[in-house]
This record gives sequence, C-alpha cells and structure tokens, in this order.
Amino acid sequence: MTALYVILIVIAVMVVLYFLSIKPRGSKKKEHSKFTGVYYAHRGLHDNSGDAPENSVEAFKRAVKKGYGIELDVQLSKDGVPVVFHDYTLERMCGKEGKVYEYTYEELKQFSLGVSDEKIPRLEDVLKLINGRVPLIVELKVEWMDITVCPAADKLLKNYQGVYCIESFNPMVLSWYRRYRNDVFRGQLADAFIKTGEKKGFLYLALQNLWFNWMTKPDFIAYNHKNANVLSRKLCRKLYHNLAVAWTIQSQKELDEAKEKFDLFIFDSFIPKKV
Repeated sequence: MTALYVILIVIAVMVVLYFLSIKPRGSKKKEHSKFTGVYYAHRGLHDNSGDAPENSVEAFKRAVKKGYGIELDVQLSKDGVPVVFHDYTLERMCGKEGKVYEYTYEELKQFSLGVSDEKIPRLEDVLKLINGRVPLIVELKVEWMDITVCPAADKLLKNYQGVYCIESFNPMVLSWYRRYRNDVFRGQLADAFIKTGEKKGFLYLALQNLWFNWMTKPDFIAYNHKNANVLSRKLCRKLYHNLAVAWTIQSQKELDEAKEKFDLFIFDSFIPKKV
C-alpha cells in the first residue's frame, strides 16, 4: 500500500502543478469589454492580389472605414525602427532576400508590398492613422531571444490614446510586459504545434499546453480556432474565465462554429456578418 500511496501523491502533485502552470491572470471583465463587440481584421482588411495588401496603410484604412478592429504585426528594422510586417523574411510579400532586421527602415521603405505600390509602414505612422478609432491587437514578433522590440514598441504605444492590447507567441514578450508594463492587456498566442506535427520538442509541447502561463500571466489566450479542443485552452476559458481569442477565421461557417468556444474573432478572406 505504501507504494500505491506514493504513486497517488505524485499524481496529485502533478495535477496541482499542471493547474498552477496554466493559470492566467485573474479575470479583468472591465478590460474585456473594451475589446468585445467587434471583429478584428487580420493584418488589416487586406487583399494580397490587389492594392490593399496585408499590414499596409490601405488595408488599415479599409478596416477603419468598415469599423473593424485591427490585428497587426510589429518587428524591428536594423536601425531599431518598429515596422508593421508579419514574416521574418521579405521574400513572400516583397520578393526580396533576407530578413527585416537586416535592413534599415530607409531601405525597407523602398520595397513594395505584393503587387501594389504600398510600402512597409512604421508603427508610429499606423498609430497616427488609426488614431483610436478602432481597437488594436498588436502582435510583437520575436523569432528567438531578442526582445528589444518590446521597449521600442512600448515607447510608441504608451502614448497612444486608443484601445490596444499586445500578444505574442514568445512568452518572453509577455514576461517583459508583466515586469515593466503590467497594466497593459496582454495575450499568449498558441497552437497545437505537437498535435498537428508542425513542431517538435518540449518547448512546443509547453507552448501548446500553455505551461508558461504561471510566468507570463496572460489576460487572454489567442489560439488557432481549428484546435480549440486542446484541454489547457478550454480550461483557461471555462475554469479561469480567461478571454479566448480565435485566429484566423476564414469563412462565415468557421465564424459561426467558433462562437461557442471563443469570445473574440480575428478574420480574413471574407466579410463577416455584423456582430
């Protein structure tokens, strides 16, 4: 019986540690209300085959005109300028070799986005354009360990008068905000990396199951809507009443199906019916 008791104690401890590891920050319903009631246009209301490509000024103008919130991506140029661009590499959207951080802003703004004449915008200019008219979800892009984008973006965002939150796949970003800007609404981006076979290793297992929440204390979890049934994600919403954000919805059918499992919705490739 002694061995059985030890096993039961070990199991009980592991269960407790699991629930502690995924526990996000306590519910902030007043903050939640600032972001609800609107759908979020993924990288702006964009069309990569036309004159309003993703993360472009024109795509943001169109989203604002339609009253959609905006999800956008921020990373740093070689000279430390926060620019709005999703991929780490320039090939897909600009047809150029290399990564964003290998070029200065003056060099980056010479490149066109997709087939349009739109250029890579600075975060500063995008914030001036939007000017608080719609809420923002700002994803901070950190490929590995360099989190200098956090203070650089925060320098601009802390003076922004509109509603915004930050999110990232990298827990180090959320940890920085917890330490230095704990008042900012923050979210952990995640997906079922191991389940889908996209990634391998313990790090991605931990990210998939939100085991870093104890350290980062996110206010919301933004998860791939196709993998909504991951247990940790469901527990964060149901048990801890954490705000649940779905990415990226690409049809009205997907949106309707996701409404029972999520609270906020990031979309592209179609126009949603009104909230």
